[in-house]
Amino acid sequence: GCERRQPEPRKGRPPRRPAMAEPVPEPPPDASPKKRRVQSVLFMCNYNAVRSVAAEAIARAYFGKSTYVQSAGVRSGEPTDPFMIAALDEIGIDASRHRPRTIEELEDWEGLNFDLIITLAPEAHHRALALTHTLAADVEYWPTPDPTLVQDASREQRLEAYREVRDGLTRRIKARLKA
Repeated sequence: GCERRQPEPRKGRPPRRPAMAEPVPEPPPDASPKKRRVQSVLFMCNYNAVRSVAAEAIARAYFGKSTYVQSAGVRSGEPTDPFMIAALDEIGIDASRHRPRTIEELEDWEGLNFDLIITLAPEAHHRALALTHTLAADVEYWPTPDPTLVQDASREQRLEAYREVRDGLTRRIKARLKA
């Protein structure tokens, strides 16, 4: 069978009794690593022009008083996307002053002291995992479609792709960062 056999008592000694264990106190409900409150979060994507901009703006709008929020890209070269600015504006979030920055620029300006890095694109995820060799941050990958790929469509159809990204990020951010 599968039952564990009790070891034979050693000759010459009384059998050992298990020690009376003190009851283990229940950990507080927020003690597990996934549930502890995030105090600082970095959103990363490829250019810090579309997805991570939206994530930063949304997280600041809902959690900016209790959580330090930043975003950065793996590469530079793209301006903040006007479609994403418009999609955020529709829900009352102003991202018009955002200036794209790379992870290196952010590191030079203030260092990288984040509890959590959320990556929104595969390249950004690989870069974040490389960063964790020297940073004590949790990394989560949230595969997020790139709305800039919707090209041969009307302005309204393109904007709809940005709204879907915005709404998906809003749902995940609210669920993940709520205290």
